[in-house]
Amino acid sequence: MELPLQVATRNISLSISEEEAIRSEAMKLDSMADRIMSCRVMVETPHRRGNEGIQYLVRIDLTLPGRELVVKRQPQADLRTALQDAFDVAKRQVQDYTRRRRGLVKAPPPPNRARVLTLFPYEGYGFLQDDLGREIYFHRNSVLNGNFEKLAEGAEVRFVEEEGDEGPQASTVTLVRMPAGRENAAGYE
Repeated sequence: MELPLQVATRNISLSISEEEAIRSEAMKLDSMADRIMSCRVMVETPHRRGNEGIQYLVRIDLTLPGRELVVKRQPQADLRTALQDAFDVAKRQVQDYTRRRRGLVKAPPPPNRARVLTLFPYEGYGFLQDDLGREIYFHRNSVLNGNFEKLAEGAEVRFVEEEGDEGPQASTVTLVRMPAGRENAAGYE
């Protein structure tokens, strides 16, 4: 870490062994990512409510290049459990950050483009034709923002393809452009 570990408490005093446990877990985090700039750990006991007893709340703030990771878990009855739970989540977040930085996480595929080939407005479905000439089924519930009524044959749409019971089907259909001459009739310009 570029800056030293900061451990703060509120309404609690940590024993030497508890502070050492925090330092040990922070060192493990530091070994997972080579550019952690700072790590702040806050341990507190929120005000008691009724017969709940003492609850421990752990918050971890990590600063990395271009990103700040914050872990705040639900209060736990055992301090060691609360610490372990919070640091486990922090480790997963650092691993995800590292994978993204290295380009190991795949970006979602770009949405496909197609034109509305056939529309059955009373039945509530239709077919798209993609750039490869394939016909892809879609249902009115797949059209975003309630725009099924605004669709017309020839309208350009974006969609996500998924495998249906009887072949490919489109989900999350988004209207891009109406066919020439139909823009104003459907409210698009």
